[in-house]
Amino acid sequence: MRHNHAFQRTPLNRTLTAFLFAGVAMVRRFLFLQGPHGPFFDRLARLLRAAGAECWRVGFNHGDEAFWFHRATYLPFRDAPEAWPATFDRICDEKGITDLVLYGDTRDVHAAAIQVARARGLTIHVFEEGYLRPWWVSYERDGSNAHSRLMDKSVPEMQAALAALDLDLPDAPAHWGDMRHHVFYGMLYHWFVLSRTLVAGRYPHYRPHRDVTVAHEFRLYLRRLLTMPATALRRRISQWRITHGGFPYHLCLMQLEHDSSFRAHSPYASMTDFLEEVVGAFARGAPTHHHLVFKAHPLEDGRAPIRATLRRLTAEHGLDGRVHYLRGGKLASLLNEARSAVTVNSTAAQQALWRGLPVKALGASVYSKPEFVSDQPLERFFADPDRPDSRAYRDYRHYLLETSQVAGGFYSARGRRQLLRQVVDMMLSEHDPYDRLATGKPAPRQNLKLVSG
Repeated sequence: MRHNHAFQRTPLNRTLTAFLFAGVAMVRRFLFLQGPHGPFFDRLARLLRAAGAECWRVGFNHGDEAFWFHRATYLPFRDAPEAWPATFDRICDEKGITDLVLYGDTRDVHAAAIQVARARGLTIHVFEEGYLRPWWVSYERDGSNAHSRLMDKSVPEMQAALAALDLDLPDAPAHWGDMRHHVFYGMLYHWFVLSRTLVAGRYPHYRPHRDVTVAHEFRLYLRRLLTMPATALRRRISQWRITHGGFPYHLCLMQLEHDSSFRAHSPYASMTDFLEEVVGAFARGAPTHHHLVFKAHPLEDGRAPIRATLRRLTAEHGLDGRVHYLRGGKLASLLNEARSAVTVNSTAAQQALWRGLPVKALGASVYSKPEFVSDQPLERFFADPDRPDSRAYRDYRHYLLETSQVAGGFYSARGRRQLLRQVVDMMLSEHDPYDRLATGKPAPRQNLKLVSG
């Protein structure tokens, strides 16, 4: 369900906003909820305090607590989940909160807080992994992914907003930049949750927002960290066989089954449902000399039975030798040789569009624009996919780089430094990134060619 933004246009909220950003006796007070694993939210709050704001953090487990180092402003929530909306409302009153900061907008505690925040007229800052990964993150107001304002913006509207700009676009780097840091902080976060939240009982009502237990999540992160070298070797061998096999192939860009974009913005109840539809359509529609390559998400940890499901489907559809599975790895070389890309709503599809590859997206996504995402039935897409309008996509990509995509990352020290240099001023601005461009004052943009080398 799309959000109603009408509250932002009421006379009262326009007046409050004017006071806020004119600096008339009102101090910006930011309340942080759950963020990316690691110290990014703490570093962000430090700079906001340096700019004159006050910052508070609500924690729901010891993992949240461990990465917030300003103890005087930490607010533990230890009550039952049903008490959270009223508690959030009370905190906003007691602390005079003006701004809400969170990572993703679909987990239960965030969705409940957003609903209260909208009713109160707070400015809602949403961080997410970048729409143009791997070297950007997303910063938006009020919602992200299928709740983003991008969902309602057409390509012609974006082109009109870009009319006065004439800047070179940076290339998309072919690496994530901080995957090892991402896995390390994920493991450390779940260790804190397991050892202090559940064993010590400091947060007796805490329940993880994912289906698996915290202990199982910790073991998955630890196993992935320890097996990364061996996994990388096997992947390189398999990828070499695919790229040197001499056969045309279609690339399926997979996501994590527990990822919020897959769970909240797709028509599938499980990854198995998605695999069954894709393999069945490929068997019916693709030429018999074509192959299908499933590229796992870089953080895939084996909790979904992908390999077993693909073995079953390969046998059922008589596709022996034509279906391949790759566990993570770099995407660029696979895309360079691929015939097309299929996904639910993975941001990795944007790298395919940037290369001019046909893309079929089966879920709701910010890039599902008719100019460059195919509307063909999946079976027909595998038979003869329509190519995208590459000029339209480049305008779309340019629009994102001038608005919500910020150079840097959450997990490595270098990535955080790049991100913080730009995003603090964006948060303190009166206008969100999309409105800034519409008013002719786009946010400052770093030269990625200089900072990513």
